[in-house]
Amino acid sequence: MRIHFISIGGSVMHQLAIALKLKGYQVTGTDDDIFEPASSNLKKHGLLPEKTGWQPELITPGLDAVILGMHARIDNPELIKARELGLPIYSFPEYIYKESIHKTRVAIGGSHGKTTTTSMVMHVLQFHHKAFDYLVGAALEGFSQSVNITDAPTIVCEADEYPASALERRPKFHFLHPQVAVLTGIAWDHINVFPKFSNYLEQFEIFINKIIPNGILIYNESDETLKSLVESTKRDDIRYQPYSVPVHEINNGVTSLTIEGITSDINVFGHHNLMNILAAYYVCKELGIDARGFMEAIASFKGAAKRLEIVAQNKHTTIFRDFAHAPSKVNATIRAVKEQFPERQLIAALELHTYSSLNRDFLPQYAGSLDVANVACVYYSRHALEIKKMPPLDVETVKAGFNNPDLFVFSKPEDFKTWLDNNDYQNATLLLMSSGTFDGLNYNELDYLLK
Repeated sequence: MRIHFISIGGSVMHQLAIALKLKGYQVTGTDDDIFEPASSNLKKHGLLPEKTGWQPELITPGLDAVILGMHARIDNPELIKARELGLPIYSFPEYIYKESIHKTRVAIGGSHGKTTTTSMVMHVLQFHHKAFDYLVGAALEGFSQSVNITDAPTIVCEADEYPASALERRPKFHFLHPQVAVLTGIAWDHINVFPKFSNYLEQFEIFINKIIPNGILIYNESDETLKSLVESTKRDDIRYQPYSVPVHEINNGVTSLTIEGITSDINVFGHHNLMNILAAYYVCKELGIDARGFMEAIASFKGAAKRLEIVAQNKHTTIFRDFAHAPSKVNATIRAVKEQFPERQLIAALELHTYSSLNRDFLPQYAGSLDVANVACVYYSRHALEIKKMPPLDVETVKAGFNNPDLFVFSKPEDFKTWLDNNDYQNATLLLMSSGTFDGLNYNELDYLLK
């Protein structure tokens, strides 16, 4: 097989390129810029393009497939030539389906928790030495890649609702056609792609209808929006497995969980993670792992990267880093930390970094999301607004959106750093939430805050 990647430097695209090279395919690719860690990863496997930029001369009639990344525009010269030659052109998820058409496909979707739930399933399958392929959006301990394509009988996919490519604007998860599907919840996101909630909701209805007959939908029945959607789209040719918060206890900051009479301490916490675990159990049950085997494995799961990741801690203070950025994710994460450490002061900082979060019309979706914190701060970069060509935000607009007059709001990194340094962290938890880095904050050097 000869495969060419247009936009090989993407975070997931380059991982697929490496996976196919390891499978024995002949792989080439180009991009207009490639950043770390993609650059080093591609170089290690002999896939880093010799020069930067598009190279239409690489598009030849002998190619078996051209895989088009989201970054590539419709006027890309390589894409134009591939279309002229009539070559098979795939978006990332379309190609994943092509490689997995004879496999059992697990697709884990939802507005929040899909990365963690996918990682949990992967962890359990690996613990029990099961052969499987995977696609996940975060680094996970024990896995050298975030994409793996082999001859394994099963593939576990994080199923994203974002558009597939410049040619194919439908959501990625519409192309996976799973036998085992999970929906963790629905909360409006990606306002730049789905300007109305009804547009967003429709994508999940389509996903449900893409489940293969005789398949199963595992869904979070505690999410009223999702529950209502499932009830209104009932199919007679698939099974349904609802789930909610399982039986659990918290003692001295440690959570123990019970599933089908089997109890074990776990390393992750919060209602959202407990529900993620139960969803992962129902997936693993479909793949032949019983409750005892699942609980034995999940006890050693430490979480996906940047998901309630401990940056630094001592006996009286813990600093967490979390990927939360959408309103539902922020709300779930902050409540989980407060529930786990109820006696500690909770200091929370959120960076507005995505298009949706920086949109003044979307800000009211965050109302009340930081109220659980004893001290709360919102940071946004003026430079990020300029890059996204969005109008400026002012402090009062942000406070009004969060419906929190006591909120600290900063748009300069030095002001945020001063605020960070001046808090009292004695008997406290610091929660840093962002899909970015707070303009270059070095998380590995925050142990100086532990006094």
